[in-house]
Formats: sequence, C-alpha cells, structure tokens
Amino acid sequence: MSRYSATEIEAKWQEAWHKAGIFTANHKAGKPKYYVLEMFPYPSGRIHMGHVRNYTMGDVIARHKLATGHNVLHPMGWDAFGMPAENAAMAIGGHPKDWTYGNIADMRGQMKPLGLSIDWSREFATCDPEYYGQQQALFLDMLEAGLVYRKNAVVNWDPVDMTVLANEQVENGRGWRSGALVERRELTQWFFKISDYSEELLDALDTLENWPAKVRLMQENWIGKSRGLQFGFERTDGGAPITVYTTRPDTLLGASFVGISPDHPIAKQLEAENPEVAEFVAECRKGGTTEEAIETAEKLGYDTGIRVKHPLDPNWELPVWIANFILMDYGTGAIFACPAHDQRDLDFCRKYGLPVVDTFFALDDDTPVDKIAFVPPKTEKVRWVNHFAGLTEATGDEAIDATVDFAEKAGWGEGVTKYRLRDWGLSRQRYWGCPIPVVHCDACGVVPEKKENLPVRLPDDVTFDKPGNPLDRHPTWRDCACPNCGAPAKRETDTMDTFVDSSWYFARFTAPRAETPTDLAEAEYWMNVDQYIGGIEHAILHLLYSRFFARAMNITGHLPKKAIEPFDALFTQGMVTHEIYYTTRPGRMSEVEKISEIDSLKEPVRVYQYPEDVERRDDGVFLKSTGEPVKVIPSAKMSKSKKNVVDPVNIISAFGADTARWFVLSDSPPERDVEWTASGAEAAYKHLNRVWNLCDKIGAMDPNATGEGDEALLREMHKTIRDVTLGVESFGFNAAIAKLYAFTNTLAKSKAGAAAQKQAIKTLAQLMSPMTPHLAEDIWAHQGGEGLVAVAPWPVADETMLVDDTVTLPIQINGKRRAEISVAKDLAKDEVEKIALSTEAVQKALDGAAPKKVIVVPGRIVNVVV
Repeated sequence: MSRYSATEIEAKWQEAWHKAGIFTANHKAGKPKYYVLEMFPYPSGRIHMGHVRNYTMGDVIARHKLATGHNVLHPMGWDAFGMPAENAAMAIGGHPKDWTYGNIADMRGQMKPLGLSIDWSREFATCDPEYYGQQQALFLDMLEAGLVYRKNAVVNWDPVDMTVLANEQVENGRGWRSGALVERRELTQWFFKISDYSEELLDALDTLENWPAKVRLMQENWIGKSRGLQFGFERTDGGAPITVYTTRPDTLLGASFVGISPDHPIAKQLEAENPEVAEFVAECRKGGTTEEAIETAEKLGYDTGIRVKHPLDPNWELPVWIANFILMDYGTGAIFACPAHDQRDLDFCRKYGLPVVDTFFALDDDTPVDKIAFVPPKTEKVRWVNHFAGLTEATGDEAIDATVDFAEKAGWGEGVTKYRLRDWGLSRQRYWGCPIPVVHCDACGVVPEKKENLPVRLPDDVTFDKPGNPLDRHPTWRDCACPNCGAPAKRETDTMDTFVDSSWYFARFTAPRAETPTDLAEAEYWMNVDQYIGGIEHAILHLLYSRFFARAMNITGHLPKKAIEPFDALFTQGMVTHEIYYTTRPGRMSEVEKISEIDSLKEPVRVYQYPEDVERRDDGVFLKSTGEPVKVIPSAKMSKSKKNVVDPVNIISAFGADTARWFVLSDSPPERDVEWTASGAEAAYKHLNRVWNLCDKIGAMDPNATGEGDEALLREMHKTIRDVTLGVESFGFNAAIAKLYAFTNTLAKSKAGAAAQKQAIKTLAQLMSPMTPHLAEDIWAHQGGEGLVAVAPWPVADETMLVDDTVTLPIQINGKRRAEISVAKDLAKDEVEKIALSTEAVQKALDGAAPKKVIVVPGRIVNVVV
C-alpha cells in the first residue's frame, strides 16, 4: 500500500461512484425512501467552507441512509435569479445570464471534488426556462384557484435596486441587498393570499415536532395572532366614524388621541385638499413600510383638526392626528393612543404636548409614567385606577377579556382576531426574474397567458445602461397580442420575487424533467423531504413561504395532501467563522461588510483574505510579504464581502476533501458555529494519515497471526458501532467523530490477532464512510471488502457484545493512581486483591514489605496503603 495521496484516492473513487451510478435516485417499490435536501445555493461564483459544512452534513445523512437500505434522493440545484446578476452586468458589462451560468459552472466544479453523494442528473437552475416555465404554469393555476390577486398597495421601494421589497426583505430600514434606505410608494402589485392561511400555518406549527423550537417560535411571532376590539369613533363634524382596532382595549380610558395612517382614506382626502398635508404625507413616505422601519423612525404627526367623541363619554373629545408610525395594512389603519402604556405613543405625545393618563400601576408602585411607558406582560397582575368595567387588581389578559365583553354587551364594539402576517407581494421591477405570465389588454383587462405559450421567456437582447427595468423599454418583447381577443396588448413587465423560485423547488426535484410542475406519482413517492438542512436566517422568509406554497400546490393538484407540510425534519446549522486580517494605511477604503471593529477606525484599511498571507510570532501577527503588523478580528462569519473566505479548492489541493469534511464535522456540534483554523485542518489531515497507516500495518499482518485481546477489541468495535450510529442519526457528528478517534486509538494499541484487527479496520472504514468517503473506500478495498463501501450494509452492533464481562479498576497507592487492572465483574474481592498486589507498580512500592491496608471497592477502585 503506497503513501496516503488524497488527490489520487479521491479522484479514483469519485469516478467509481459515477460509473456505478449509486447516487442516481430511482422510484423503487419495496424499498423505503429517504429524501435529504440542503437549501440550494445562490451562484455567487465560489463556494466557501460554510458551503462545505452545510453540504457535508447532508451528505453524511444521505450516505448513512443509503447504507441502511434506503432509496435516497439527494439532489442539487441553483437559486439563480436575483439582483446580484443584474448588478454585475451593470458593473462589469455582459449579461446576467452569462454571469449566472458561468458562476454555476465554477461552483459545480468546486463542489464535485468534495465527493458529495448528489444525484447530479436532477440538477437545475431556477433561471432555466424549463424551470420557470413550470413556475409560470403554477402561477396560472394559483390565479385560477383564487390564490393570486392584483391590487394597489403601499410598498417598500428600494431606490437603488429600483424594485419592490417584501417586508421581510427590509433590514433596519434598508434593502437587504443594496443597503439603501427604503421608501414607501403606492403601486399596483400582484399578491399571494398567504394571509388566508394564517390560522392554518400557525396551528400546524405544533405538528412540526422535528423542527427547532426557535424556528417555530419565530414563525409564530411573525404570523402574530392577536385578539382585540374593533369599534368606531364618532366624528364631531358628522363625517363617517373612524374605525379602529386595538389589542389593548383595556387602556381606553387612557386615550390621548386617535391616529390614522398617512395612507388612510381620510389622510388621502386631506392630502388632495391641503398642500400642507400633502407635504407632510410625502415626508412620511420616505421611510419603509415595515414595522421595524416605522418603529425606529422619528415620530412625526400632523393635527388634522378633526375631533371625535370617546365611546364611553360623548363629552370627551379626542384630536385626530396623521402619524407616520401607523400602518394602513394592519388592523384598520387607525388607532387610539394610550401613551402611558405604549412607548411609541408616549414618545409621540411628549413631542407634541399631548396628555398622558395612567390607567394602571404596578401593585407596589404608583409612580406616574414619565419618559418610559409602563408596559408589563399581559400575564402580570396590576392595580387598575382607570377601568370602566370596575376592575381593581387584574392581569392585562383578564382586563382585555372584560373590556371586549363589556363593549360587545353595550353594543359599541366587537371582539376580533387579527394576524400580523400580510399577503405576500410578489411583483418585482427587474429583469432577471421569472416573468409574470399575464397580458394587459385595453379591451379584456388582465388576461392570463395560454399554457401552450409557456414559458414566457426573458429576452436576451437587453441593456442595463439606464436605471429601471429593461423589460419596460423592450417593445418587441413587451408588445404582444392579447391571448383572448388578439388585439394589441402589453405583457406584464414585472417579474416574480425570487423567493417564489425557492418556495417549490423541493417539489420539482421529485420529477425535474416533467412537462407539468410536478409528476404526482413521483411526488407521492418522494415527498415529504425527510431531512431539510439550512440556516436559521431562512426561518421566516423561505420556510414560511414554502409551507404556504405546499398548501397552494395541494389545492391546484400538484402535491398530495400529505405534503402540505413539506419538510418533516429541519436542522439549522451553525456558521463557519474565520479571522479577518487587516492593516490601516493610506488609500481607498476597502469594500468590507460592516464590521464594528473596522467601522470604528474611520480610516482606510486593507483586508487580507487568506491565512497564508500572514504569519504568527510571539509578538503578534505580521504580513509575510512586508513584515507589516496586522490586526486580527476573530470569528467573523465567512462571506465574500468580509473578505475572510477560506477557499475549499486550496484546502482540497493541500489536504484533500476528506480532511475538509472531517474538520468541519469534528470541531463543534453542528448547530453551533465552528471557527476554521489552519492548525485544525492540519490535525485532521494527520489523523487521516494515521488511519491510513494503521490500515497498511494491519494489511501487512500474517492472516493467521494470533494475539491477545480479540474479544476486548471486538467489544469496543461494537460499542463504537452503537455510538457512531446514534451520533449520525441525531446530528451529533462531532460526538460520533470523537468515538471514531477513540476507537482508532484502541485499534492502534491492540495486540489482537490479525482476523480481529482486520474486522475492526473494515468496520472503522464503514463507520468513517459518511464523513470521509474516499479514504473509507480505499481502506475497504485494501482489506478485501466486497464492492463499494458506500453501498455496503451499515454495521449493526451485537447487543451481547455491548455488555462488559470485565471491568477496569484503577489502583491507588497512598492516594495516588499508579496502575490499573482488568478483572471479571463478579471476581471475589480477595482475588481482586491478589491480582492488584501482583502488579509491578504495587510490588515496587512495597519493596518486599506487606501492605498496611488493602481496600477493594467492587467495580470501582483498589486502594493500597504502604
């Protein structure tokens, strides 16, 4: 057996797997199926160790299930539409399609050397016309089923990307990709009716037992079910009552004013009549529409001059203000403000000199509210000083229920349940996305495209020399005939939100070449996804949208009923982090993602991407090229923008794919972050070399050689089978690898016969196969294993070998551990004492004398006092 050459071994076995076709999934009756899927990547151009960790985790599961007799589906694709491709086209010229497919080719080339058990025959990109054409067909089916509609809406507008953003795509008031401050605009948009499924999506979270509790809680909070009171404030000028919805009707006696959204019908009427109001409303629309953006913005208000009567006292009048923090699409677009018990209302009232009235206090404190609103949990009991139902001490929940009951009996209000979840706006004003397959005809209105005309393909001859959507200025594509009457018409130039593309791809993988969105027979067999793996950052957007889409596809006949919850189990992995190295120097500021340590310098920096650029000395870290001192930021998430990406291609070239796989799995639990270090990779490489050399040594043994401890070695082998199996099946990969380290040490020290050692090293190869598949195949072949280890039946622990007949007892001499002995569990105490006294360490300590005392604690320890 030659030296360990990862490059040669890995290429050889990847070719063997490919020729054998062992990872090609087929619909096989009589064999249990298993569908494992990692969230597919965006083709940014290069993979990093975070990708390696994510896809290696899925690969371990897929390979284990293959070895346990399952028919495994483990596909790969590309989430390929989106603004980065357009930005690249604008920045460097060229076409988004060329940039995207070039990146896909590069990333595929970087991924294949990892030896992943992927069925590449099912690969697709969401920008393939074959994929987005079926997405268009699905859209038409959803339109026919009433799951899609079009309306005017105030939306988040990204002025840099010049497109609409969903609320979930606005972060800290800025566009999630461009970072630009988001504005409000009113546009005609297409929407999915996800809000109709709020209750169902919420209730079904309880069935997702194999999802992380944190993800379920995040979705529960996002759906945001609340029970409150809806009622009307009568206007003193005789106008139509202003209907409000509140989740805290119990604080009605603390009302200070009635607030309406800048997009409320009353505000719009005033906007048309009064230039001052128009100017104020325009200022309000400069911010985003998300709750987060509105909460953090400066509170702005305008007194309309309108007054309303309090429902409990017709002589009590409240002013009506337009306020920039009120959302039109939540509740009714109007609220009453109780500043003593809502910080947002309090800030507004203090700014504009409006009254603040306490309605309740803590049980042991009656200090009036000053700068901080008193907002205890609704479950906390408080002392009421202003409650019309006569409450004195009660929790918020009790007071809300009493208030709703009071209002309903009095006939001036109604208890209503509402949800925070809004309908999903899918229209985007950009080119590189799935075209929405409808036509606008002056005679017929909005007309769905005929399915036989799908896909509606994106035109290739577009330019990005002007801002905005190139489809708007492409007459030969935009101008068409109406599918209904044949008259001149125009295509919809908006494209779909890219989250549409990723909300059903898991279903397409079951039959990626079908001439309909899915093949029901294949979907019936392969769905649901048994194990889904991805980052927790997708808890709300992608995962919630996918749950909605699965329900929609069931309604349209594209998925079976069992698949309305598409992912049976979800695992959210931690990130791979790495140090960032930088120097401060004159010059242009490096384009680095916001990092507080660098931002605070407020001076130009230069960032160095790879650890090989620097060297560590006793007195610090320095550039190899110039000797210049380098500053270090530890454990930052790997990303291209932070310039701290470790290129897996370099790691594979230096150490091999198995080393990279072993390290990212072994260093920490998979749900936690792992820091990439060169020393860790080198240690992993040395261990794999050790296993290789151990195989070489065992292979050179005389097959008939006997030895000592065969049974002890085989017992450890079966314990390792049990522990590694448990670790793999429970995502305890690092724990499983720790057991493999321990068993390698046991085998290296073993003096067992050749047959036992050969059995042990073959079993070690099988157990390492999901993590280090190439090395495992070579060991398996070297030891005479039949066929490929990847498809060899997974070893099963012999229960009888898991029960120890012997026990190892430490021997302490005068309180210090000096030796140990292995004895039968039921050996008599006097026999244990004889064996202990006969050991070399005890004999040396006694030096011919008799011990003062010998204490044997059965199954625990032997104490010898000299």
